[in-house]
Amino acid sequence: MIEKEGFAALVLRLRGEGLTDLDLLTATEQTPRSHFVPPQFSADAYSSRTIPIDCGSFMEGADLAVRILARLQVKPGHRVLEIGTGSGFMTAVMGRIAERVLSVERYRTLVAAAQGRMDALGLRNIIIRQADGSNGMPGEGTFDRILVTAAFSTMPRFYAEQLVHGGSMVAPLLLENETCMMVRLTKTGSRFEREDLFPVPYLPLVSHMAAHL
Repeated sequence: MIEKEGFAALVLRLRGEGLTDLDLLTATEQTPRSHFVPPQFSADAYSSRTIPIDCGSFMEGADLAVRILARLQVKPGHRVLEIGTGSGFMTAVMGRIAERVLSVERYRTLVAAAQGRMDALGLRNIIIRQADGSNGMPGEGTFDRILVTAAFSTMPRFYAEQLVHGGSMVAPLLLENETCMMVRLTKTGSRFEREDLFPVPYLPLVSHMAAHL
C-alpha cells in the first residue's frame, strides 16, 4: 500500500508542476522506490526529501529524480550513459524506456547493491560498472543521452564528445555563487546549446575509483 499511495501522491505533485510524460510516469510506477531506499527510510521513499545511502552518497528526492529524467527525455531505442549510479533508482527507470543503459559508479558497495536491484527487477539491458567516470567513458561509442549526478565547475566537454548528433546531456554545474544548477547541453553538429534548468543539491564530482567502499 505504501508504494501505491506514495506513487499516487508523487504523481499529483508532478502534475501540479506540469509533468505529464506518461512513458516516464509508467516506468517510475514499475520501479518501486522502496526497494532502493535504506529500510529505515522506507516511509520517505516517495517524499521530496534527499535520502542518505551508503558511502556518504545520497539519493535525490522522488520529485527531483523524476523532474531530471523528464528533462533528459529518454526515448525507446536510446543508448544512455549515466555517471553516478547511486541507489540505481534513476538507472532502473531509464532502463525501462531506453534500449541500453551503461551506468558507472566509483563505489564498489553501491555497484553491488544496484546490480542486485536490477537483477531482482529483471532489467537485463542495464550494465553497471565500477569505474572513474570523471573523464567520460572513452571506448564505449556514442550515446543518445548522458546523465551526470555529480557537479562540475566547468562544462564537461569530453562527455559531449560522446554524444550523437542531436543528443543531449543533463549535468549539474557549480556556479560562482556556490549554487549548483542542472543544465542541459544539446549537440548540433560541433555546437552545443546550453539551457539552465533548475537548482539542485549535488556534490562536486570526485575523480578516481574508491579503493575500499
